[in-house]
Amino acid sequence: MVRAIERIERELAVLQEAIQAIARELQMAYASYLAALGQALRKQLILASYHLCTQGYPENFLKLSLNQRQQLQQSIRKLGQKAAEILISSLMSQEDEEDEKDEENVEEIAISTETTEGEIPSEISSSASESVKHSSPQTYIVETSNPIELAKWQQHLEVQMQHTLRKVSHEANLILQNAGILPQKLPEPVLEAAAAAASEGSAEMMPGPPNILNLVLEIADEQDTEKSGLTQIMTINLRLGEIEFADTTVANHRKQIREILGQLNKLGREYQKKQRERSIAEAEAAWRASWYED
Repeated sequence: MVRAIERIERELAVLQEAIQAIARELQMAYASYLAALGQALRKQLILASYHLCTQGYPENFLKLSLNQRQQLQQSIRKLGQKAAEILISSLMSQEDEEDEKDEENVEEIAISTETTEGEIPSEISSSASESVKHSSPQTYIVETSNPIELAKWQQHLEVQMQHTLRKVSHEANLILQNAGILPQKLPEPVLEAAAAAASEGSAEMMPGPPNILNLVLEIADEQDTEKSGLTQIMTINLRLGEIEFADTTVANHRKQIREILGQLNKLGREYQKKQRERSIAEAEAAWRASWYED
């Protein structure tokens, strides 16, 4: 029985080494994926902003002066750059999940909303991406031989990515609203509700270009009931699937990640099976060790 336990331990050690190798491979794959995703996000953010300014609300865009248009475009470019940096930094922030610094980093994608009349905000907080300036995504390697912990790490990273896209979309819409592109009658809570309604399917979605939320909402005006009714709005709503679909490089990196996860699932099943075998063997040995005849 002791030999059986030793054999199982050796087999588990081999599996643990394989899982550690998968962990490093998965981390490197995500580093490449997030770098490509950041670049694609910047492009898609600009394209979505272009569509809203030229197709969604062209009259509002034409009201801006040349300087205001340039400020608006600069704000969108800066937001895209910071978002790309935060996507990469989210890979390293996994190292200290207990402090939930990743959530704080994402929350700090903020624009200055205190502007004078006719001025478009262009200052975006850079504190969220400070760590990226001094290190690369390869500096933090996932070290674990537990497939469950590795799966949790991967799932948490995916949640961060989605959260970042939602925050970037929201901040982009605020930039457009402060510039006078999006209707001023849409308060910030309405912008947030629009994105939530789209994700939950509680609003009437209309067909449109990628990363654009085009829907009809019922907005009530408490002061003037005649102004209440259905309103069609178009806002930016970056979606991971649409960004991947539009960029072959990002899609290829996602494919690689899926293949690695498939290997991880296979090793994870073998690992759990061996753990079960070890528990049974140890329990049988413990039974024999404590058993005695009356």
